[in-house]
Amino acid sequence: MKKAAWYVLSVTLVAAIGGLIFGFDTAIVAGATRYMKEQFSLNSLQEGWAVAVVLIGCMFGAGLAGPISDRIGRRRLMLVSAVLFLVSAVGCALPRTITEFMIFRFIGGLGIGSAAVLSPLYIAEIAPARVRGALVSVNQLAIVTGILLAYFVNWVFAGAGPANWRWMYGMGAIPSVVFFLLLLGVPESPRWLVKNGREDEARSVLTRADTAEAAAAGIRDIKDTLALEQGSFREIFRPAFRRPLLIAVVLAVFQQITGINAILYYAPRIFEGAGFERMSAIGQSTIVGLVNMLFTVVAIVLADKVGRRPLLLVATAGMGVSLVLLGAAFKFPVLPASALLLIILLYIAFFASAMGPLVWVVMAEIFPIKVRGAAMGLATLILWLADFAVTLTFPVISDRFHPATAFWLYAAMCALDLVFMWFYLPETKGKTLEEIERGWLRAA
Repeated sequence: MKKAAWYVLSVTLVAAIGGLIFGFDTAIVAGATRYMKEQFSLNSLQEGWAVAVVLIGCMFGAGLAGPISDRIGRRRLMLVSAVLFLVSAVGCALPRTITEFMIFRFIGGLGIGSAAVLSPLYIAEIAPARVRGALVSVNQLAIVTGILLAYFVNWVFAGAGPANWRWMYGMGAIPSVVFFLLLLGVPESPRWLVKNGREDEARSVLTRADTAEAAAAGIRDIKDTLALEQGSFREIFRPAFRRPLLIAVVLAVFQQITGINAILYYAPRIFEGAGFERMSAIGQSTIVGLVNMLFTVVAIVLADKVGRRPLLLVATAGMGVSLVLLGAAFKFPVLPASALLLIILLYIAFFASAMGPLVWVVMAEIFPIKVRGAAMGLATLILWLADFAVTLTFPVISDRFHPATAFWLYAAMCALDLVFMWFYLPETKGKTLEEIERGWLRAA
């Protein structure tokens, strides 16, 4: 049993490297953009586009990743994502114009969008039900570790001269190569294998991941559930699956419009606005990344003990209160800058302990097997659309109105999210993917 546990963990960690690069690539802009803005003389709208263009690529990557992975397999498409990450890292380090930079950031976005769908999906499909929440949350831990790594790289190269931002982006090539090489040694998703008539291979993977008895039961469950499905993309719009689709899409949107990436992408900008010097602001961003990583561990520990629903409810309420306080701290600047840092860290702690990892867990759990990739791709595409809107508008709202306006708007979104989850979000803790799906079918 110990051997099986180590096998599942090792495969999970490899898949989660996609999440690490996802976090690194999206957060590296936090330190690099301020220097790029000066070199290319960007206004606030152009600055927003330089940050947000990657998210357009993410939308395309997420939208294509699901149906393509349903056709060719999760592992093969993750290999393609690794190549896209590498091309983007090298290209973003060497642009002569802002247009060239945006092209390569778009390519990176294709990889990020794919990895955002495939890494948690692959982990959910290979993990035993009793630890699925914790293992899928490892992907979020990898994402926030990537964010922390990006902040650290920003800090290391901040004083490296006019080309510092080029080094920041170029460092992303290292994990991309590692990801590609390690993926060569992991198996295909067993559920995808069963769906495509490769039952012996699936049994081999499931036997290594659990006991032989559990593997045999898993194969039967997968085949029984597949027999209930029609198999087209329209499957997810059947009455039985409209509720999980609604839950996935709404959670995806609220994960973004409650403000997390406004803080993560523009952390140095926020801290400079609060009175920190530029180098100090980049250092404070590293603290934000560290807290983000530490409290993601809390989610991993509690996801399969407390459950998804109570953690999400408590964390969303805490995020809302933190955002109200953050807006007040900016609108009425009577507190020292250190107090503002503590409020931001409180918000990050609440987000990382539930909203960050558990939204991905729920999205990876609730869709039918035959179209799980396509359905999660659709939900993730909408997630990136919401992320794009927040990323593009935050500097404009801050400059034309006030940072407090943005933070209070995000707090209002937390309140709406809380109401939605209270009435619509079920608990999926401890259930197999097949049990969850049959639950939707029975309810219909």
